[in-house]
Amino acid sequence: MFCTECGEKLTLMYAKGEGLVPFCKTCNQFRFAQFATAVSMVVTNRQKDKILLAKHKGHNDYILFAGYVKKGETAEKAVTREFKEETKLNTVKYRYLGSRYHEPRNVLMFGFLSMAEDGEAVPDLKEIDEITWFSPEEALNAVEKDSTAEAFLKLALADIKKL
Repeated sequence: MFCTECGEKLTLMYAKGEGLVPFCKTCNQFRFAQFATAVSMVVTNRQKDKILLAKHKGHNDYILFAGYVKKGETAEKAVTREFKEETKLNTVKYRYLGSRYHEPRNVLMFGFLSMAEDGEAVPDLKEIDEITWFSPEEALNAVEKDSTAEAFLKLALADIKKL
């Protein structure tokens, strides 16, 4: 890790009440980790018996709908905005599931279970090649194993079963 201000290599140093934290000797400052934030949505129909997944441009795997939280925007606003941008559908309601750090992209993901309005999902062809409804079991088989998508999907399905 390197200092975001001066580029110097960081060393771990004890910070009172924080434990070991990256420290820049040149700036004489602790440098806490910085990462982007994003939302990830497990999208159901109104009956909660179908899950909507997407294939992003140039990828073969099905994934959940997701997007970055813009500066000044809440995670909840990002859920409704991103889904509308990617499908032309509105979100009827949503519920927060939990969060998970997604290391491949250095992103803290906030997972939501959301319900789409009735209607045809129209993919934003700049980002998405395909949108498909799956049964819950099919959706679990369609997403990558041991992925952030699978973790949020399992949380959502457990939440649906409780209702």
